[in-house]
Amino acid sequence: MSFNKNVSAVKWEFGYWGSTIKNWYNQGLPEKKYPKIPTKITTLSATLYTTAWTYIWEKKGAIENERIELPNGIGVWGGAVYWPNQGFPIDNDVAEYFNFDKVQILVKVEQLFYPKFEIKILGEDSKTVTYIDLDGVERTFLKNEATIPTSMKWPIKDWETWNKIKEERLSLDNISKRFPDNWEKLLKIYRNRDFVLTLGGYPLGIFGTLAHLLGYENLFFYYYDKPDLIKDMLETFTDLWIAIWEEVISQVDIDCVNIWEDVSSGTASMVSPAIFKEFMTPYYKKLTDFLRSKDINIILLDTDGDCNELIPLFLDAGITGLYPMEASAGMDVLAARKKYPGLQILGGIPKSKILLGKKEIDRFLEPIGQLLKSGGYIPYGDHLIPPEVPWEDFKYYREKLNCMIDKKGSL
Repeated sequence: MSFNKNVSAVKWEFGYWGSTIKNWYNQGLPEKKYPKIPTKITTLSATLYTTAWTYIWEKKGAIENERIELPNGIGVWGGAVYWPNQGFPIDNDVAEYFNFDKVQILVKVEQLFYPKFEIKILGEDSKTVTYIDLDGVERTFLKNEATIPTSMKWPIKDWETWNKIKEERLSLDNISKRFPDNWEKLLKIYRNRDFVLTLGGYPLGIFGTLAHLLGYENLFFYYYDKPDLIKDMLETFTDLWIAIWEEVISQVDIDCVNIWEDVSSGTASMVSPAIFKEFMTPYYKKLTDFLRSKDINIILLDTDGDCNELIPLFLDAGITGLYPMEASAGMDVLAARKKYPGLQILGGIPKSKILLGKKEIDRFLEPIGQLLKSGGYIPYGDHLIPPEVPWEDFKYYREKLNCMIDKKGSL
């Protein structure tokens, strides 16, 4: 990965919906390596939701390595987002067609619960499957819609449930057990790599992890009603992550760290600046100060929606880059570069406008050239490309963008 002004930007896409990829195969995308949904449970970050994506397939008695039809609502990662991640498959065919750079790889180490919760199917009818996932969250998966399962109940409710989880699954005394049996083999790959190697990832974040394990609404109330509980959770998680990362970094160089938050809605931040400064800034700084002490200077944060209000707070806390910078939610990457010259920017291409054809694509790509010339920018669609985007329009957009990257911004 490069944010150097003298090197061309990396060629990646954020990703595509399953229905998008299937449409494109019918519209002319050469099908050589159909996206393969992972079936083996590994780390929580890598295989959370795997149960949902593979449940119907396994119930039919399908055999290992048999092709699983992409659910319409699954994401297919396009390289910009670290992988493995959330049980989503990685794209190969679009990447090969446009000669994309290799995907970011997430280090295979358990960064949340050890041991993980046991997966349990709680109930099923013709439309839904309800189950307990690896993180202890009870979820309902809609079979027909086949999108990310909906969280229904959360494992942390109060001090009692938190202390139990902290004691049983968040110990600092068994860090070595969080590494896989084939760690030495993986180290050889990591040390001789030609790809970006990252730590962190979904659902690790100062806001995101708590929302994930408490539920968004509960978290918002707890900031006011149970602030000591929130701070104890944050202290525990940051100490855990630093302990794990310390062990990894002692054995292999890391290119960047990804933090997952989704702390923005379509119109604004979900938290006030005051909440951010009290409950987020100190813990970000603890993490970012540690990472900088290890010469890791690319610390990327994933938040959808309108995060304009939060950018200066993120920068003050040591975050160096943001993605996917959703243009559809009012994120203007050119304005962000002008206001925050040091911000590393990823994404920002209005995915939903690609279907409007060549003239509109030319129009929204024109200012992208300025950012490419300034450096510190990796352009791609501002979230998963929707199925309404035809293959021919995507081809035109991506071929033109690749040409601009090669020419460092020239149209």
